[in-house]
Amino acid sequence: MNHLTGNKLIALSLFAVGAACFLVAAAAPSRQIVWNFDRLDNIGGVKTTVEGHPKVVSSPVGKAVEFDGVGDMLLIEQHPLAGAEKFTFEAIFRPDGGENQQRWFHLAEIDPKTGLSTSPTKTTQEPNARFLFEIRVVGDQWYLDAFMNGPGYNKALMFKNKVYPVGKWYHVAQVFDGKTFSSYVNGELQGQAEVTTYKPQLPGRAAVGVRMNKVNYFKGAVAWARFTHEVLPPADFVKLPAGK
Repeated sequence: MNHLTGNKLIALSLFAVGAACFLVAAAAPSRQIVWNFDRLDNIGGVKTTVEGHPKVVSSPVGKAVEFDGVGDMLLIEQHPLAGAEKFTFEAIFRPDGGENQQRWFHLAEIDPKTGLSTSPTKTTQEPNARFLFEIRVVGDQWYLDAFMNGPGYNKALMFKNKVYPVGKWYHVAQVFDGKTFSSYVNGELQGQAEVTTYKPQLPGRAAVGVRMNKVNYFKGAVAWARFTHEVLPPADFVKLPAGK
């Protein structure tokens, strides 16, 4: 399933994940894109470039792409939240420890003047508007960093007291309603921040497994992502199977 348009009601959309299934949606929002990480040659029907040696693995939540935390990445030629005035960005992933800072899902617009979606050097400063899922690993635990940046806005939602064990599967989400930026782990609110100067981002690319300029690689696996150009309440987030 890739791109859904209009307000058509769809009966049920399920994707099998071994012994469990996820309920993806009961009704199609005005615009929604779903990526299943069950292959390497393309994600969601979009051209994908592979670097390093990420691999497709089986897991309790279905197929996923596993990254080694050293040099693995996927570059996907789409920014699924380009043009979104409001959005819900969800992902299902498994952090496996490793380095403290890991930037594992990066959406960035392409600069129309340069044609670049990132800086040409490995710097921590980026010129392009972007959304990121990051984590910070502390021993055998991690906490989420949800991040948005663009002209006039720069917000990170990172809460060191909200930690989770590595080696398990999680659903994470960041939601923006036009004013408030929120982040969630397994449907639980992590925190919020006000963003009053937000502007929708331009078309661009996505990097998974590392920041787009190859800084801060991710050790773990990514199974699924959904990008909705609307605000979804936590009750409508995809749910992980119990005990996973």
